[in-house]
Amino acid sequence: MLEESATDVSVDPATSEHSPGRMATEPAPARSAATLTAAGDLLRALAAPVRISIVLQLRESDRCVHELVDALGVAQPLISQHLRVLKSAGVVYGERHGREVVYRLVDEHLSHIVVDAVTHVEEAHA
Repeated sequence: MLEESATDVSVDPATSEHSPGRMATEPAPARSAATLTAAGDLLRALAAPVRISIVLQLRESDRCVHELVDALGVAQPLISQHLRVLKSAGVVYGERHGREVVYRLVDEHLSHIVVDAVTHVEEAHA
């Protein structure tokens, strides 16, 4: 019978207790429940292929509905419905120019989220 011996395992406080050899880091700052809920709502608003396509189009330039219809090959009522979702989530806003409403992104942060997600998927499938 082999005799088990206790070995002294010293833990370096600079390394992670759960992942030996990996440097320990400070936890990420806590965010409020309201902030996390709003971020989840934003991500859900972006989580449809047509809405992703709309954001990519608007990243290139401001567009009116008929331009989005032509570029994406999607029916006008569907484009309008997706624009309403994006508008209520604060992703896009529309500005009336005569009979048309021209849509644009609220800010570039949102297009980065979409571009990064698309790039990640393209790289994973390359």
